[in-house]
Amino acid sequence: MKTRTRRTTTLALLLLAALPVFAADVTSAQKPIAVQMYTLRNAGSLDQQLKIVHDAGVHAVETVGTQNVSAAELKQLLDRYSIKAISSHTQLADLRKDLDSAIAFNRAIGNTTLVVPYLNENDRPKDAAGWTALGQELGQLAAKVKAQGMHLAYHNHDFELVDYDGKTGLELLFAAAGPDLQTELDLAWVARAGYDPAVMLKKFNGRMFAVHAKDNAPTGQNKDEGGFAAVGQGVLDWSVILPAAADAKVQWYIVEHDQPRDPATIINTGADYLREHLTVTLPARAKR
Repeated sequence: MKTRTRRTTTLALLLLAALPVFAADVTSAQKPIAVQMYTLRNAGSLDQQLKIVHDAGVHAVETVGTQNVSAAELKQLLDRYSIKAISSHTQLADLRKDLDSAIAFNRAIGNTTLVVPYLNENDRPKDAAGWTALGQELGQLAAKVKAQGMHLAYHNHDFELVDYDGKTGLELLFAAAGPDLQTELDLAWVARAGYDPAVMLKKFNGRMFAVHAKDNAPTGQNKDEGGFAAVGQGVLDWSVILPAAADAKVQWYIVEHDQPRDPATIINTGADYLREHLTVTLPARAKR
């Protein structure tokens, strides 16, 4: 009996010793999911917003500029919740005015990717030549950013997807920009412009930094939320989109909603859906 007890105790100790290994295996399977902080802009203080991200089991965010705090304060809050800033939406006007300051701020919080998030009316090209010219400018900015060890990406809405003799403004922009400019494709806006997100992903294969993962509600629904829905809760066919995104070498899947009624629920629902359906995991170098 004593021998059997000793064997049982020894086995239990061996299992306990192995637990850290099992835990490491779970960590290694972390999915490349992040949250766009714009979704949480009305969800309390910045501390409370980051807690929502943490509680949803997400460990990466895309910031909105400086989040109206200093780099030191933002880094402290990110570290408090074990969250990494993977990118930052930085207005084109700010990049034009003081690129060095934008780079310095983001370097201080540990972020290496700047994203042009939106074009004001007066910055939107009116023709194909205008999209080409903007692409050339962004290509030059991307080269300057790259020279300082960072990356520049561009995020679309629907107005970039006007057709010019078989090419959208977005395609003209990227063709003119060259390979240094990366793509952040907003899939819901692509669909709203009348394009198939899976087909659009193929057009940017190899230069995809991220997708904004959100859904469109059925026509007439969620009017108070701008017609948007949480990932997997709308009309987009994610069974086709996610494999296409993987083929296009998307690095990050960023949960977003433009007008959420309940931001925390949107984050949790979206993160859960992506964790269940994504087949890709973070490479070792991308983990905290």
